[in-house]
Amino acid sequence: MKPEQLAYVYILANSFKKLYIGVTTDLMHRITEHKSHKYPQSHTAKYNINKLVYFERFTTATAAIQREKQLKGWLRTRKLELIISTNPLWQDLSADWGKPIPPFKESDLRPPTTFYDRP
Repeated sequence: MKPEQLAYVYILANSFKKLYIGVTTDLMHRITEHKSHKYPQSHTAKYNINKLVYFERFTTATAAIQREKQLKGWLRTRKLELIISTNPLWQDLSADWGKPIPPFKESDLRPPTTFYDRP
């Protein structure tokens, strides 16, 4: 692992809110592995834990590993509070990865509806 390489701590969940906490230097690749069940006997494959619900980025792998250990030591309720604080709907944060981004069209812009002109 290169010292200048970014590292990530991530939390995956399934539809029953079963959690998995991991660390990686290539988040997109690692999440793809989880989603494709690359390792069929793994915990995440066995319980279909493949929805990215939380992640943090670090400048060193050492810091990411320390944070991973910290999160794994937390009670489940505290982990849930962390996820809900940034992702209250438990959306899959990786759902749009790899999809094309629609081109910007100025014609799609609308004026704000909460402001009005005062006389």
